[in-house]
Amino acid sequence: MIGLGDLGRFIGLQFSDRFTMEERQYQIIKNVLFDIRLPRIAAAVLIGAALSVSGAVFQSMFINPLVSPGLLGVLSGASFGASVGMILAKSWFVVQLSAFAFGMIAVLAALAISSLNRGDRLLMLILGGIISGALFTSLLSVIKYLADPYEQLPAIVYWLMGGLSAVDRMTVLTVGGPIIGGICMALLLSSYLNVLSMGDEEARSLGVNVILLRFIFIFLATVISALTVVLGGIIGWVGLLIPHIARMIVGPDNRILLPSAALIGAAYLLVTDNAARLLFRVEIPIGILTSLVGIPFFAFVLCKAKKGWS
Repeated sequence: MIGLGDLGRFIGLQFSDRFTMEERQYQIIKNVLFDIRLPRIAAAVLIGAALSVSGAVFQSMFINPLVSPGLLGVLSGASFGASVGMILAKSWFVVQLSAFAFGMIAVLAALAISSLNRGDRLLMLILGGIISGALFTSLLSVIKYLADPYEQLPAIVYWLMGGLSAVDRMTVLTVGGPIIGGICMALLLSSYLNVLSMGDEEARSLGVNVILLRFIFIFLATVISALTVVLGGIIGWVGLLIPHIARMIVGPDNRILLPSAALIGAAYLLVTDNAARLLFRVEIPIGILTSLVGIPFFAFVLCKAKKGWS
């Protein structure tokens, strides 16, 4: 027979096991929600908004519908920096820091190359970006050739495809502030971007310091696009495609265009990330999906984009 003391211990054990199980379930839900899902959602929103605003800024400033955030070599430089970080250190923080640093160095190299010639400033800036991007792309090829083919090379290749599977809460909190700050600064200066899109001569006739404003916009667009590489690697076509869609909807006024591009880009990358996780049995890199969707869709958008620029 079971005595009253044994019965009490049995009931207490049952309640203790149940409480422990509820605690475990709560901890699992908390970890999944706050450590995995919310950081990934926040990263997708930040990357989509940052790349879209960066692309819209470059397209308006250079008055060119084919300009993207990688124009001045920032993506090539960041790719090279990340690969160097993977070769020299196993710390993910070092990889991210190296990606951001070399992204900025690539843009500085493009600006330095453009300053060597006193011709058309915009044209020389684009050519400087092409040269800088080609240089760091070549250096990246050297790194990939020298990397360990069993461990380092697969990690580099996978990272270059772009993805949000490695995003963590601390990285989002660290990088999110500067990205949001850069986007807000671009929104506040959007009226000056309208003036720059009229051309240098018209802007100077209105008393605008063209060189200073262009440097500010290049700095803002470069920083936020380089930080997206820190978060999710190379995610292409967002900064080229989304500004066209936003321009078709709201027109060329940058005071409305930039926030619209940010919202559309955030929603687009969030949906694309969910598709990358759920469409197949295994998660595919989001950069592959944005390219597969972006290429045919951009061809369609270009046929309809004329009214957005008029």
